[in-house]
Amino acid sequence: MARPLRVCDHALLRFIERVGGLDVEGLRRHLAESLDRAAGAAEQLGAREMTIAADGFHYVVTKGVVVTVLTPQMKPKRMKPKR
Repeated sequence: MARPLRVCDHALLRFIERVGGLDVEGLRRHLAESLDRAAGAAEQLGAREMTIAADGFHYVVTKGVVVTVLTPQMKPKRMKPKR
């Protein structure tokens, strides 16, 4: 018997974009623009890693890249300060 087929994140994203017609790049721009002000303020204080709390969610940012979004039930890990 063959193993069940899996769908990788990249394929799922392309399906949502190309088959579902969702404007993925528009969403990406919207998310970046909505977090830019908070990220800029944190970067001015020397932070390269941060968690931005907005609208009940936590957006984890590392080196200027939003790497994940956490629901209210999920707890962000405390980031250790770099020396």
